[in-house]
Amino acid sequence: MNIAALQAIALSVRSLTIDAIQKANSGHPGMPMGAAELGAYLYGVELKYNPKDPKWLNRDRFVLSAGHGSMFLYSLIHMAGFDLSLDDIKAFRQVGSKCPGHPEYGRTPGVETTTGPLGQGIATAVGMAIAERKMMAHFNTPGHQILDHFVFALAGDGCMMEGVASEACSLAGHLGLGNLIVYYDSNHISIDGPTDITFSEDVGRRFEAYGWQVLRGSMYNFEDIASLTAEAKAEKDRPSLIILDSIIGKGAPTKQGTSSVHGSPLGDEEARKTKEGLGIPLDKPFWVAPEAYSYFKEHQGELEKEYDAWQLRFEAWQKANPSLAQELTIWLSGKEMHKLDMPSFAVGDKVATRNASGKCLAAISTAWPNFIGGSADLTNPNVSQLPQNTDGTPLVFSKTNPMGRYIYFGVREHAMAAIANGIALYGGLRPFVATFLVFSDYLRPALRLSALMRLPVIFVLTHDSIYVGEDGPTHQPIEALAALRAIPNLKVLRPADAEETSASWKIAMERLDGPTVLVLSRQNLPVLEKHESDWSSKIRLGAYVVKDSDRAPEVTLVGSGSEVSLAISAAEIVKSKRHETAIRVVSVPDRGAFYASCPTVREIILSPGSKVFVAEAGVAQGWERIAPSDQILSIERFGESGPGDKVAEYLGFTAQTLARMILAKLD
Repeated sequence: MNIAALQAIALSVRSLTIDAIQKANSGHPGMPMGAAELGAYLYGVELKYNPKDPKWLNRDRFVLSAGHGSMFLYSLIHMAGFDLSLDDIKAFRQVGSKCPGHPEYGRTPGVETTTGPLGQGIATAVGMAIAERKMMAHFNTPGHQILDHFVFALAGDGCMMEGVASEACSLAGHLGLGNLIVYYDSNHISIDGPTDITFSEDVGRRFEAYGWQVLRGSMYNFEDIASLTAEAKAEKDRPSLIILDSIIGKGAPTKQGTSSVHGSPLGDEEARKTKEGLGIPLDKPFWVAPEAYSYFKEHQGELEKEYDAWQLRFEAWQKANPSLAQELTIWLSGKEMHKLDMPSFAVGDKVATRNASGKCLAAISTAWPNFIGGSADLTNPNVSQLPQNTDGTPLVFSKTNPMGRYIYFGVREHAMAAIANGIALYGGLRPFVATFLVFSDYLRPALRLSALMRLPVIFVLTHDSIYVGEDGPTHQPIEALAALRAIPNLKVLRPADAEETSASWKIAMERLDGPTVLVLSRQNLPVLEKHESDWSSKIRLGAYVVKDSDRAPEVTLVGSGSEVSLAISAAEIVKSKRHETAIRVVSVPDRGAFYASCPTVREIILSPGSKVFVAEAGVAQGWERIAPSDQILSIERFGESGPGDKVAEYLGFTAQTLARMILAKLD
């Protein structure tokens, strides 16, 4: 181990961090300056990667959970030879830059995931570790080990305080993820000041209780870091937490060890004194030690030899296992491996869309052997259980069965969603997760990151309205659907019946450029007779005519989910009282796609000149685009405990109420 070269790399991390943040007049110098030695060791010695092939299947994954310290990562991947220039670093935190304020997946080569909201990175790393164990178990053979890498993460005090990290690390210990190593940059400082004002627990003992191996050392001793990492890699049955005591902002003469260096530029005077103290040339902004560049140039040669050796190993594996090789190609493509034969349902049958979804899951798991997921302790209510594996292997993913593809997440909604992100980021697997719609708020930050990263994660959210019934307002989502529809790049599908559920699942599985939510009913809904024979293709526009009149409609009723049946019932009531009224009923399972379609399409579906009415078993937010507020039947308050139909009557959310609203506007 070339200690002098590693010291030059660490010094260069501090140099680039100081100047990039000073130039942007914005950023977080504390963590990169305090943990520079660890970065030098990881990229200069430990990590297995290829800058020319950043998506190499067998690379080590490194996740910067403390994403505010992004200059730590940018400095290192620049020096390591990834496609990130010094000019890119000079544009740190500027619009369009490859160096945004927090790391963003897909924007910067070498960045494995978007981080910034603390704790998310640890949970995402847990998902990557789960994915690798599954892929290793499936594709490695006794003669050829094509996957044998590790998942590394760097977290700070803030990450350790976050609930999502606790949830994920608890599950990681339970699953015995020995391929996961987390470094804890323990600098005892947060934005508000020393962590002892808020945080006095023994983190190491907490992780030991989770089932982790816990190791301790100094951030500033390369031999220490190397030996601790080797010890962590040798532990195959437990994830490892390596606690490294550090000094935030190390090298800043008056600010190191204080909260003032966490999230603000050093300032001109402090930056000058820091450079003088560290021996960084004052006349060379964005200086990188020549020894750092030369070391990485040599190190790239060593990494390429390892990469080339793996390529030979991989080619030998392909020749020895042609069917497995073909399977790997298909898994990595995101396409189905076998023909998808979705279930069909008879008109008039009464089926809860959650139950229809369960039948779809069975079909999908046959077409996609790489389909993996689970529920947050709601497997039966969500109807999310997968069928048993046809080869007789156990279904459930566990410490002793990495071949499994159903994960019992426990009551850990937030971690569940972040773990699914990690599984999707790893590649090769199609993740889904399930819980109640009302608990989507428990996982929303991870769902938001899924949308930001455009990951093909599927969220099954059941018990979608006041019709949940007796569990009462704590479990009856009123605002949740509107809140989900507000997230950019999130496809929200709320099918009206079992047939729409089947079509929605097909759409979700075909979508590879973003997450999809399926919002499903607890109560039975009738399978509707569709006016349009090609409805299953038109549904991709977000809306279609489910019931129509024989002439231009005077009234168009719009809804999604259970409200489509309610709208049809309301139409029948109106017709019974006002026979000449021409009424159209439109199902809008995907409001986002409907609103994004061209105005002509929307006009044709809604029918020009007709009065548009909407029914929504929740807040009206967003429907005002197509109907005035006095033509929207919605629920603008929390619900009540009682049988679902009785709650609806109590709140006035009935077909009769909608019919009266329509008749009042027609008379």
